[in-house]
Amino acid sequence: MNEWEWQLLEEKTPVDHVEIAGVEVRTGSRVRLRPRKGGDVMDIALAGQIATIECIEQDYESKCHVCVVLDEDPGRDMGLLRQPGHRFFFDAEEVEPLSDEEVRQLLAVQKPSILVAGICNIFLGEDAFGVEVIRRMAGLKLPESVRISDFGIRGFDLAYALQDGYETTILVDACPHGQAPGTLYVIEPDLKVLDDPAVPQAAVDAHAMNPMNVLRMARAMNIELKNILLVGCEPQTLGGEEGQMGLSAPVEAAVDDAVKLVESVIEKILQNKALNHKALNDKALNDKALNDKVLNGNGPGSKLGPKL
Repeated sequence: MNEWEWQLLEEKTPVDHVEIAGVEVRTGSRVRLRPRKGGDVMDIALAGQIATIECIEQDYESKCHVCVVLDEDPGRDMGLLRQPGHRFFFDAEEVEPLSDEEVRQLLAVQKPSILVAGICNIFLGEDAFGVEVIRRMAGLKLPESVRISDFGIRGFDLAYALQDGYETTILVDACPHGQAPGTLYVIEPDLKVLDDPAVPQAAVDAHAMNPMNVLRMARAMNIELKNILLVGCEPQTLGGEEGQMGLSAPVEAAVDDAVKLVESVIEKILQNKALNHKALNDKALNDKALNDKVLNGNGPGSKLGPKL
């Protein structure tokens, strides 16, 4: 591309929407990819995939191109940050807007409300506890509202994942708590310390995982932190200066119990959610019945008199 073409692009008015098959789509719209026939291997692989429009770009010939991020891309968060390798460009006629009903169905199925995040460094002995718990949970049949993921030492990835608005995040990690090795516990971190200037703040390292530092980074990114829980295990050793592979006997023996503990926490969360939902529905029904009585002149405080 020469200098003249670059200048043409810079002078283009930004495009915030484009009409496809009579439907107006814009950034955030959900589409199904329909690459034209005769494309390359990538087009064949992406055909039929569901994606989100990240932006709409216009070339120097005023032709619009839709940039999308795949729903099933594990690096989707990086695509939304406009990182190469996780964004794909298509002509407008190569994408099919989803109907409102399809979007509702996708949201109901695809958007988990609970994130179970294993965090660890497998070279630091017991610190591999979190990834081992996640590995064993991967074979379980869990509710569709639950997402489990091994984040390892990828602190930035976990912070970006919290942008998805989970109602509850369960961190699984080995944390010294002054108990016997292998002891399991569930604690709720005090998020107030994230904003306390008196609390020393360690530097954020992209290749290390300190749960509180990750939460602090997420708060700095204006990410809303809702319910955060930590399922922890008392370590026997964290590997020392030379590091160590594998779990000690007491921590290894606690892994299956930790899986059951995480399952029970998830079950309790979902039960409470169902009860709260029922209570709201019951209240709405009671309010409606009371309003009906008032309108009919039979409710408390009625000023209309009996309905004739």
